Amino acid sequence: MEQIIAAVRALPGAHVDIPERGDGSPEVAWGDAFFSYAPDGRPPRNVQPYGTIVTKDYPGDTASDLDRPGRWRVNVRVDRATFLELTGEEPGDLTRPRDHAAADTVTPHPVYGPYGWIAVVNPAERTTPTVLHLLRSAHAAARTRFERRHETP
Repeated sequence: MEQIIAAVRALPGAHVDIPERGDGSPEVAWGDAFFSYAPDGRPPRNVQPYGTIVTKDYPGDTASDLDRPGRWRVNVRVDRATFLELTGEEPGDLTRPRDHAAADTVTPHPVYGPYGWIAVVNPAERTTPTVLHLLRSAHAAARTRFERRHETP
């Protein structure tokens, strides 16, 4: 997990938010990591992160069995073509059953898969290079969106 957080922190303009007790964030988010593009170093407002690491089950998101010790999941927003390449299905048309608790396996996110998110529980030798590539690509896409929003007419 630390390797992935460090890789994202090294990207130009990356903002990594890891909520903790006492910072005003909801308790459910404590210890998780949220990745955004923020060239000014301030957490972006009204923009969803392009990637996350979650360390526990959330209400309505328990399929990855993250409450077991030592389990965590990386989630990355990807474009439609990448999603199709990785999963064999379109984001909005997921019909195949998946084992969302399988470690070191790329799957559609158990909740946000229909919106173009993929997930990997405990990335290891097989999936870490893919996860890092996807996070770099998602970061570049977030940068492009930021620059479009901040263009001067």
